[in-house]
This record gives sequence, structure tokens and C-alpha cells, in this order.
Amino acid sequence: MENTMEIRWHGRGGQGAKTAALLLADVAFKVGKFVQGFPEYGPERMGAPITAYNRISTEPVTVHSNIYDPDYVVVVDDGLLETTDVTHGLKENGAVIINTEKKKEELLPLLHGYQGAVYTLDAKAISMQALGKNYPNSPMLAAVVAVSGVMKQEEFLKEMQASFQHKFAKKPEVIDGNMKALELTFAEIAKAEKGGVNP
Repeated sequence: MENTMEIRWHGRGGQGAKTAALLLADVAFKVGKFVQGFPEYGPERMGAPITAYNRISTEPVTVHSNIYDPDYVVVVDDGLLETTDVTHGLKENGAVIINTEKKKEELLPLLHGYQGAVYTLDAKAISMQALGKNYPNSPMLAAVVAVSGVMKQEEFLKEMQASFQHKFAKKPEVIDGNMKALELTFAEIAKAEKGGVNP
């Protein structure tokens, strides 16, 4: 479908990949897009690999299958690179975004010769700085918005603020921490693109 962006998420149960995909769909819907956000499970347990998907479009989405040729892939757990071909079907004019503490060069041999852009982000470090805990899904959510340009960053931050305020009404420190994580991620991606460090 033209005018439709397809995103595939790879993570493990409990890391928030499914939640991030559903949040992205929710925010995109609020800024006027047509959306889908849905998970696909293997064994439903903590730590088991999961895949989640987004379709985001400027026109009604009539396809209801899994996503086989995504524009973007988000990898929430770099350990999955050892066992899963995360770049399978990934368009070369898209990108893969990997949560990792490693240098990008260490991961390239695990990407099956993928020739498109590869972004790395230490979502754990950002989350620890912003929230004091390892919640990688907020940074990875901001990263895919920054890399894909699926919506304006200002729109995204505004809607995420509203979403966090609704969800964590009695925990203002959680709202502030999550917003800080999003903003730190945008800064990291902008720095990487400006310096040519990542893609």
C-alpha cells in the first residue's frame, strides 16, 4: 500500500515491545493517521521472543496480515540477533534500530548482509538516566519516530505527555522520567545523524 509505513518490533516478553507498538499506534491515531498495532506471540512467557507490528497510513488500512517487508525494524533486545534474522524482508531504503551497548560494527555481521541504515541506541543507559530503571521501550519508541519521521516530534511529544498524564496521574515523577527519556533519545538520534555516527 502506498502512503503506508510498516514497522516490525522484535523483543522479549516483559521488555515492552508490544506496549511500544500499541502506544505508537495510539499516538499516530491521535495525530490523524490510520493505524494498526498488534503483537504476535510465541510461547507466552517472560523472556520469550515476541514480535509486534505497526501499520501507519494516511489512508484507511485494509490489509490485516503480519508484516513481511517492513520499512523499519526495531530490535529491543540485541541478544535476538544471534537467533533471529531481524532484517528478513526489511527494505533497504528503511532502517533497523537496535537497542544495544555494543558498537554498531560488532553487530553488522549478525544482520545477514543488510545494506540499509543501521542505528544503535543504548536505551538502557537513557532509561537509567531518566527513570532510574531499565525500561527500554520508551527510548525505542522515540527512536523509531525520530528515524522514520512517521510524525512530527513535537506532535509525538505532546500526545505522549497527555498519554503519560492519563496513565500515571498519581506518579508525576514517572511522567517526567518518561518524557525525559523520549527527549534524550531524540537528542541522541539527532547527534548520530549529524555526526554520521550511526547510519
